[in-house]
Amino acid sequence: MNMQTMKSRRELLRSFGHMGIAGVSSALYPGWMPRLVFSPRYQNNAPGTRDVLVAIFQRGGMDGLNAVIPFGEGSLYYDRRPTIAIPEPDGSALAAIDLDGHFGLHPALRPLKDVWDAGSLALIHGAGSPDPTRSHFDAMEYMERGTPGDRSTSAGWINRHLLSAAWQNESPFRAVGIGAMVQGSLRGTSPALALQSIADFHLQGRDDQLEVVSRTMAGLYNISAPEDMLGTQASDVFDTVNLLSQMANLDYTPAYGVVYPESDFGAGLRQVAQLIKADVGLEVAAVDIGGWDTHESQGGAEGEFAGLLGDLGQGLAAFYADMQDYMSGVTVVTMSEFGRRVDENASAGTDHGHGNVMMVMGGGATSGMYGRWVGLDSDVLDDGALAVTTDYRDVLSEILIKRLGNSAMDQIFPGYSMNPLNIFQAR
Repeated sequence: MNMQTMKSRRELLRSFGHMGIAGVSSALYPGWMPRLVFSPRYQNNAPGTRDVLVAIFQRGGMDGLNAVIPFGEGSLYYDRRPTIAIPEPDGSALAAIDLDGHFGLHPALRPLKDVWDAGSLALIHGAGSPDPTRSHFDAMEYMERGTPGDRSTSAGWINRHLLSAAWQNESPFRAVGIGAMVQGSLRGTSPALALQSIADFHLQGRDDQLEVVSRTMAGLYNISAPEDMLGTQASDVFDTVNLLSQMANLDYTPAYGVVYPESDFGAGLRQVAQLIKADVGLEVAAVDIGGWDTHESQGGAEGEFAGLLGDLGQGLAAFYADMQDYMSGVTVVTMSEFGRRVDENASAGTDHGHGNVMMVMGGGATSGMYGRWVGLDSDVLDDGALAVTTDYRDVLSEILIKRLGNSAMDQIFPGYSMNPLNIFQAR
């Protein structure tokens, strides 16, 4: 893509103004074709000087107390969870995996113990949003905007990071959301690509249909030498689709014999790995993993919740192993809109809580337990839930400053002053 094409595209996108870029791209394709969402950027990106960020959102409110178990709390934990508590570490397959004598991993997260032992897994307990809402919709919206309790801005925190960065990057793959829709953290005026599957850009094997669409488009728009703004947009979209089609035709083989879990989450991480290795300008990828609203029959060391953690742990461990030659320049962070209450409910599940656990993997992270743990005594709980003692923006701010090279926190998290946790080494 030459500079004239970039300039023309920027002019086109500005000219559409309130129509919105999604509307322009959608108009170019039939309903069953994947959508591209673009907006104007400028080229000046020095590769290799910043981490690629992989932001994972666990939608539904993960039970952090059964993911990273505070077994050292004794009866304050076990008496409140008579059927779903994870046994203390004893070396058995269904017991917690000891990390530091007080906290342990759920046995389904066993694959992450190797990452911990390698010094690349940081866990932040009691983390979350300071906003008290226990509504999924509101909590997710506030967290992804990065402005808890404040709807004055509609842009997501990642989008504001991209806009405020000292460098710019014209690649349409600068920010990618794995899924059918762009995640809230990516929404705004900076570029974002909703990518459900690289293979989708091959129209799920419908090569004949792709050829027909391509011929029709070429007849409608001057793709090879665009003379107007819409032709430029069409040409730009085709450039992107062609690149993705080439990637779809490649038989991506993860390194070191790694096998990703056969799940949407595993497939999403596999695609992120492929994009990073393809060196197409990816800076940020957002990946979702849902199903964490475990009000009923949650299970303990086995059951529904264990299955969710198994997918998470296997996916993260597979990504870490596949990307081990790249992980010094990749940071993975997980978050969920809130945690669960300490007491299990009458349906052998857990209800909406507050504080939770965040995970950070790779990059310059140093293994350890971070944040301020105040325990599970009733007088320190927040309406029966773990209190938030670490604002999730403290973790994200440190990633942005130390690993992504952006110190514009006043723009990314307006009105917030960070409290460093010293999780990372600076690049």
